[in-house]
Amino acid sequence: MSFTAALPALLLGALALVMFGLGLSLSVGDFARLRHHPKAVLLALAIQMLLLPAAAWALVVVLRVEPIYAVGLLLLAASPGGVSANLFSHLFGGNVAMNISLTAINTVLSIVSLPLITNWAIASFVQSGQIVPLQFGKVFEVVGVILVPVLIGMAVRSKRPGFAARMEKPMKLLSMLVLAAFALIAIAKEWTALNQSFASLGPVVLAFNLLSLLAGYYLSRWGGLDKSMATAVSFEIGIHNSTLAIFVALSVLQNFQLALPAAIYSVSMYLTAALFGVGVLRRRTAQAQTA
Repeated sequence: MSFTAALPALLLGALALVMFGLGLSLSVGDFARLRHHPKAVLLALAIQMLLLPAAAWALVVVLRVEPIYAVGLLLLAASPGGVSANLFSHLFGGNVAMNISLTAINTVLSIVSLPLITNWAIASFVQSGQIVPLQFGKVFEVVGVILVPVLIGMAVRSKRPGFAARMEKPMKLLSMLVLAAFALIAIAKEWTALNQSFASLGPVVLAFNLLSLLAGYYLSRWGGLDKSMATAVSFEIGIHNSTLAIFVALSVLQNFQLALPAAIYSVSMYLTAALFGVGVLRRRTAQAQTA
């Protein structure tokens, strides 16, 4: 097997290892405490399911995006949070237990919400008659790549707390390296699509990405959530599962143009999320420490 063919499996393995590292920093109590924060879960789900599709629709109407790309952006907006959201939250002080819980809940709900939103967009913008069926496979992916490694990490922490403490810094470094690898691979993989469509699609995709991050954070703070919870919601809302959107566009709807918004997003989200984390979250932490 060539290195290129083995790369997806290697990345999944690295990602599972990172999620194991996240599990080393969590306990059952972290998840149990989420019972006391139903508002955070409901707010995140409301932003994900209602606000983001509405915001994507407003952007494509105001900016007069081509109909086929409009459907692609709404497909992206309907996709749940991606695994990278957990890593960014871990690196920038978010409540990782909340992220993992939201990723699982959003993925299950997207089985119904993604086809509903995407099929409505197809009927509204292109009238091609195509439909998106329910996506059950992604639930098993989330269980295998996210939940199982996290549970193993939590079990190791309960038995070997000293080992878990020693591994905190190395696992954060590994998280940063995996994110960097994902970004570089996304750029290499989508380079042709970026060159061909960035001028026309780049501004609306970047606007949607920034709007998602900012809405997740500031609406959460306005709703009374603390900084850790707001950070978790922000990355969960702002880092979509672009891989799922690309899969639906290419494999289900068999339309390369529908995949272009998600392809651009899969590259830009790493840059915007990092800048957001450094520019907004760490700046606010520095201001709080000064005060």
